[in-house]
Amino acid sequence: MRITGFALIAASLLIGGSAAQAGPRLSGEEQLAKMLQGREPGKPASCISLSESRDGTVIDKTALVYRSGGTIWVNRPQNARKLDDDDILVTYPTGGSFCRLDRVQTVERSGNFVTGFIALGDFVPYRRVAARN
Repeated sequence: MRITGFALIAASLLIGGSAAQAGPRLSGEEQLAKMLQGREPGKPASCISLSESRDGTVIDKTALVYRSGGTIWVNRPQNARKLDDDDILVTYPTGGSFCRLDRVQTVERSGNFVTGFIALGDFVPYRRVAARN
């Protein structure tokens, strides 16, 4: 019994230690700022090309982010608080583009239940700032 108690204490210290080393989780705004570091916003667009957009990322309660070449496209939905980085996005794009008026559903990953709808905004391009001499 004594050995089992020590084993449980040791295991809890190991688990607790690794969680403490991981550090605090960044907020959605902090995650987005980190992704956009060294970039500046361009003129917003109502649509982006699906064939050129890659690596879609959901930033919890903040934004949808897509990469296209060297450009990062950011969409801040009107109801961004409904974005959950653990949900699956089901999109219904228009033709070969993803547009602000397209329907987007959020679906719970574990139970496949529809959890809500997202009202997209404009897509803002962020490009690297050119080095100035």
